[in-house]
Amino acid sequence: MRVVFMGPPGAGKGTQAALLAAELGVPHISTGDIFRANVAEGTALGKEAQRYMDAGEYVPDTVTNAMVRDRLTHDDCRPGFLLDGYPRTVEQVAELDAMLRSAGHALDVVVELTVEIDEVVGRLVKRAAEQGRTDDSEDVIRRRLEVYAEQTAPLLTTYSDRGLLVQVDGMGGVEDVTSRLLAVVVVD
Repeated sequence: MRVVFMGPPGAGKGTQAALLAAELGVPHISTGDIFRANVAEGTALGKEAQRYMDAGEYVPDTVTNAMVRDRLTHDDCRPGFLLDGYPRTVEQVAELDAMLRSAGHALDVVVELTVEIDEVVGRLVKRAAEQGRTDDSEDVIRRRLEVYAEQTAPLLTTYSDRGLLVQVDGMGGVEDVTSRLLAVVVVD
């Protein structure tokens, strides 16, 4: 299966993506992991991304797309993958479409993990306090969630129009959410 996994910060996306990928027998691919791996390995793309990250700037789509394209060519992606954190823009949707088309594939499903905003804010405020991240105030977290909603709305519309989008309630215990995810993502 080829899955795109979406959800706001604090939704439990990383936990659920890893569990779902394991259940599907495909790699969980997050852009953060790809960036870290390329930087650690000292690849040309890693060095380029590092320049932007060191300056506190957004890594350009061209670099992100190239890293994702490279990662999807690895042998472990032959049976499929679960992408987490990509695509983030409509332009990246088009790029992913082109990558898959060139390999003779298409997405099977786009899963959006939905959560109540106040619950997510509470989770993130608690996590920030536990990690000593004083820059993650409630106001900052709420703004990040607004930005996420603004940026992902066009992607959700695009995938919904294609009949690929499935929304799953991300509230409750880890096992409950995993069960709901597995119920909508058909495992052959």
